[in-house]
Amino acid sequence: MSNITQVINVDKTMRTLKKTVHASDIDQLLSSTGPYTFFAPNDLAFEKLEKGIVDQLLEPQNRTKLADLLNNHIVSGKILFSELKDGQKLTTINGKELLVTEKDGNIQIGSIKILPRDAKISNGAMHLSDTVMV
Repeated sequence: MSNITQVINVDKTMRTLKKTVHASDIDQLLSSTGPYTFFAPNDLAFEKLEKGIVDQLLEPQNRTKLADLLNNHIVSGKILFSELKDGQKLTTINGKELLVTEKDGNIQIGSIKILPRDAKISNGAMHLSDTVMV
C-alpha cells in the first residue's frame, strides 16, 4: 500500500502537485506515518492560479511560502470522503479552519469542489480539489 507522496508521484493528473510537494519538502511529511487527510489540487487547479505564480513558488527562496500554501490542504487524521459532512469544521496543520459544505450531494470546502479519490493509502486519505486553497 502506498503513502500519500507515492500516490502523488505516479498520478498523471498531479504533475504540478508532485513538483510543489518535493520543492517544499512536504513530501517528507506526506511520507511519514501520519495519518493525514490531503485535499490534493490537481493540475487543472494549479492552472487556475495567476500565470507565473507556480514558477515563482518553486524558486528555492520561496520554499516556506510554498510549504505554507500546501499546508492549507493537509488535516491531521484520516477522514474518508464518506465522513465529510455538511457544517463540519476541519483544522489544517497550519491552523487554518476549513468549513465543509454539502449541496446537492456535492462536497465543498468553501467554494472549492472536493472529489473522492479511492486510492488505498497507508498513512491517511486523499481527496481531489479542483482549486488551490490560498
